Amino acid sequence: MKIKNITINKIKGSVKGMIITSCFAATLFSLSACKKYLDIVPDNVATIDNAFTMRTEAEKYLFTCYSFLPKDGDPFFNVGMLSGDELWVPTQEWDFVSYAWRSARGGQNAAQPFMNAWVGNYHGGGPGDRYGLWKGIRNCNIFLENVKDESKVRDLRPDERARWIAEVTFLKAYYHYYLLRMYGPIPLVDTNIDVSATEDNVRIKRMPFDECVTYISNLLDQATPNLPNIITDRTTELGRITKPVALAIKAKLLLMAASPLFNGNSDYTSFKDHDGVSLFPAAFSADKWKLAADAAKVAIDAAEGAGSKLYVFPGSTFKLSDTTNLQLTLRSAITERWNEEHIWANPNTNTDFLQRTAMPKLANGGASGDARMQLAAPLKIAEMFYTSNGVPITEDKLLNFANKYTLRTALKKERFFIKEGHETARLNFDREPRFYADLSFDGGVWYKYDSPSNSDENTWVVEGKFTQMAGATHVGYYNETGYYLKKVVDWNMTNSTNGVSYRNYPWPQIRLADLYLMYAEAVNESQGPVNDVYEYLDRVRRRAGLKGVIESWNLYSNNPSKPTTKDGLREIVHQERLIEMAFEGSRYWDLKRWKKAAEALNQPITGWSVFQANTADYYRPRTIFTQNFVAPRDYLAPIRNYDITVNPKLVQNPGW
Repeated sequence: MKIKNITINKIKGSVKGMIITSCFAATLFSLSACKKYLDIVPDNVATIDNAFTMRTEAEKYLFTCYSFLPKDGDPFFNVGMLSGDELWVPTQEWDFVSYAWRSARGGQNAAQPFMNAWVGNYHGGGPGDRYGLWKGIRNCNIFLENVKDESKVRDLRPDERARWIAEVTFLKAYYHYYLLRMYGPIPLVDTNIDVSATEDNVRIKRMPFDECVTYISNLLDQATPNLPNIITDRTTELGRITKPVALAIKAKLLLMAASPLFNGNSDYTSFKDHDGVSLFPAAFSADKWKLAADAAKVAIDAAEGAGSKLYVFPGSTFKLSDTTNLQLTLRSAITERWNEEHIWANPNTNTDFLQRTAMPKLANGGASGDARMQLAAPLKIAEMFYTSNGVPITEDKLLNFANKYTLRTALKKERFFIKEGHETARLNFDREPRFYADLSFDGGVWYKYDSPSNSDENTWVVEGKFTQMAGATHVGYYNETGYYLKKVVDWNMTNSTNGVSYRNYPWPQIRLADLYLMYAEAVNESQGPVNDVYEYLDRVRRRAGLKGVIESWNLYSNNPSKPTTKDGLREIVHQERLIEMAFEGSRYWDLKRWKKAAEALNQPITGWSVFQANTADYYRPRTIFTQNFVAPRDYLAPIRNYDITVNPKLVQNPGW
């Protein structure tokens, strides 16, 4: 463990590189924020004491604590987005060198770990000290130590002081939670270690998993009462922490703790520290699922009480079909700025880059760099979505997907999904609305604001075969599987002869739909198939244009009793979550906590034969890569060997 990155409080040290410019502090929570970290004064002038002499300086330090939030709207920083099997990119890595994707291809290691949140090395550029979460925790501790001292920051109002302390207490909890999710048991740094501490005191141990959960949960409980229910100053404060945010993260924490990876996992029975202390609970506890369910319900009630609801597209001045309006509902649930479904949206991220790497070329205007179409969904992800009847393609008794790779021609009634008269795979027909809202493909309709017809009739269509507009003709700037990522691209995106224009949006860290599915999962695990499970699943399904679970399985599934058993309903809950939360970085963590990663991430990555121009040749599945997930090793990220050398009290995760 690097001591300087984790524990030492440099009481009189320079704040160079830790205090962010006043431009950033003033506008952090607007999308026009200046996101550059600058020195505010030369070295050897500013000290920690000076940083807490007055409100304006302390506020800068507050936003420094916020600045360590992982930038999950950027595919280079979102650990879950490319570390698993949900998205794939071209092998050339043309302007897209992703450490997460290198990990997905089996490159993870303990010498220089990829996506190293421990020290903050997410995307090259050296050790990444700026974004290390232990450094973020250290800054939170410095802030709390000073702002809790009422003799400092004398011009800070009591209500502001209480709120700021609560916000930073939350951030401290969140950074610990993030590390816990990635590494399992971690050290708990409640206060910074003094610079004069002995070597033995500096070397701190990893604490048992359940103790970590309790510690983080207690921090969230401490923060919650003094957080606002809503953000009232929407001009300057959007993105700051509220009470519903803290309650939602507590629900996520307890859901993770109740899940099979961490709840009675026999794989970790012998995992102990150097003193023989077991780092994981040996026995399964059903009570943990009850705690998770209760926490999720409290979070839902708080969010709805603060005005949260599932997003519905309000319509536009254009004449649009009900089909397209529903697609815009589903797409805009992610991309519409500060919409009512976003319990917590993080503006400190680059969704402009995310959109560029997802967007296919749809017009002659603009360079390849403006619409890179590099983010591709494998075939198994396309197959994961339900049929139009709201059941898996393997279960639908009315729609036959046995020959899912054969060709079929689109009819006029299907024109809002697929260009009329276009020949494409049977897999792309008769699918649920989220399939068409999240993905596009050769012949797929991509409606957006600058539709040439000013409507959804005769609008943009993806031409994805080799040599076509969105085909695989540019080295590195192409789609590897033939499935383009529509979900993350704001429909306001426009093409012109000068290039492509994207509207940046804050990344939804937590949506209300996420909470609904968390609650449904925890209730099913704690109580089995009861009404609340169906109710909260069906809320998400109804918004997606589907019938409820019981009705759908009764009418359309060849296994109608599936939702009436705990095991069957678990499978439904899991698939519903994987579909609703697709491409948001959730799948990777869910597969891990469910202990399903060893199964899912040892399947080949497949796609269409995108280097073919002929229709029959193009629609031949090809194997792109065969993943190798090693269990139990790959369920927890490795701690860098250097950090264990510096701090011998740390123990490495199993298998590394």
